[in-house]
Amino acid sequence: QVQLVESGGGLVQAGGSLRLSCAASGRTFNSYACGWFRQAPGKEREFVAVISWSGGSTYYADSVKGRFTISRDNSKGTVYLQMNSLKPEDTAVYYCAVTPSRTYPSYFEGNYYYWGQGTQVTVSS
Repeated sequence: QVQLVESGGGLVQAGGSLRLSCAASGRTFNSYACGWFRQAPGKEREFVAVISWSGGSTYYADSVKGRFTISRDNSKGTVYLQMNSLKPEDTAVYYCAVTPSRTYPSYFEGNYYYWGQGTQVTVSS
């Protein structure tokens, strides 16, 4: 069992930055790959980024590549999403989730076992 709690969302102007955090509890956290997804109003949830269990490998959606950076600190049980050059189209609820390492890299939310409650990110133009 892994419990995930996101934080760091908020309101920011276009071009600004935010850093999201996802704090995990559970002994097996370090064995999971971790991903970030987002869901905008009226749209389906979509993949944003994923990081391997060791942090040595990452993948990004094309829409955020070069602007977002995913990282993790296993000693703290935390995954981060640094978001720079934010655009109004980045407005969404952002969720972190974990998936078994054998499915890495997975863009499919059905492969993710545990999810956080989400944190709202709003980018104004």
